[in-house]
Formats: sequence, structure tokens, C-alpha cells
Amino acid sequence: MAVFASGSGTNFEAIVQAGKAGELDAEIGLLICDKPDAYVIERAKQFSIPFVMLKPEQFPDKAAYEEEILIQLNQENIDLIVLAGYMRIIGQTLLQAYPNRILNIHPSLLPLYPGRQGIADAYKDGAAETGVTVHLVDQGIDTGPILAQEKITVESTDTLETLEEKIHTLEHMMYPRVIEFYIEKLKKEQVRT
Repeated sequence: MAVFASGSGTNFEAIVQAGKAGELDAEIGLLICDKPDAYVIERAKQFSIPFVMLKPEQFPDKAAYEEEILIQLNQENIDLIVLAGYMRIIGQTLLQAYPNRILNIHPSLLPLYPGRQGIADAYKDGAAETGVTVHLVDQGIDTGPILAQEKITVESTDTLETLEEKIHTLEHMMYPRVIEFYIEKLKKEQVRT
């Protein structure tokens, strides 16, 4: 599988560690990153995972950018894409090449609080609970079919920072488990066909 990330890479590292612990039966063949200064690149180097840094602004349009990503994915025989803090909307080029094979994790209980600021939006709204959603990616923003959700209570003592910490801790436990579940589901479907 390939992981796409734009930031520090804590979910990327949680996925790598789950693989090393035997909790995830998948090889991370590639990291795709769109930010040259993202710390996730350092994490990939630490774990000796190949990475490609592609800046979208170096391409004439989204389709050309995603065509280059496809070339990289095909070279590594990637079967599944896992978004882990990738801050770009996936376009038709990748959606058509990987139908029902792109997963995303989002820090809210979708359909509530989609978009970039899911944790902050729930906190500002005074939500009594929030959580984490893992879903398949479609052409919308955080609108694809939901694979799993887990809730947490927003305590009266929570600050935005403590809520973020609780959400990220839950993400790191949940995402590898849901990825493994989905990989097993895909394997069973392949056996049937």
C-alpha cells in the first residue's frame, strides 16, 4: 500500500509500527508527500520506506499531478492508498484508478464536521461527543462510505489541545485496525472472483 501525507506523519508512523508488530498484514511500499518540509519525510527515512515528494504547483493541473502519482504507484505495484493527513482532495484520475481502494481517516463523527478543522469545529460548537471516522474516498470532501467510527466524550475540562491529543491517540489505535479489516475484506472478495 501507499500512504499519502502532508504533515508530521504520526498516523503514518502508527501504521508502520502496526506493520512491524504484525498487526497489519500489508507492506508500505511508498509514501507520497506534497510538502517538501513535512516531517513525515523524516519518518519515512527513519523506517527506510521509499518516498516521493511531488509539489502540485509544479504541474499544469490536478490531472497531470495525479498522473505522475499514478506512475509512481504503478512502479511500486500499489494495491491500496491510505490517506494519513493528506490535505488535498483526491481527483478523478486517482479515484478511477483505485475504485474503493482509497481510505481516509477524519477527526470527527462524519457527516458532522467535515473538512480541515474537524476537531476545532466540534470544540467550538460545544459538541458533547466527537470521534474518529475511517471512510472510503469519493469525489466529495469527507463524504465517502463510512467503514468505522469510534466516539469520545468531550469533557468540560477539555481544551482544544487536550481534545486534539485524545483524537490523535484514538486515530493511532483505530486506523491500523480498520486498514487490516479492509485488507482482509478485499482478500475475501478476490477469492470469490
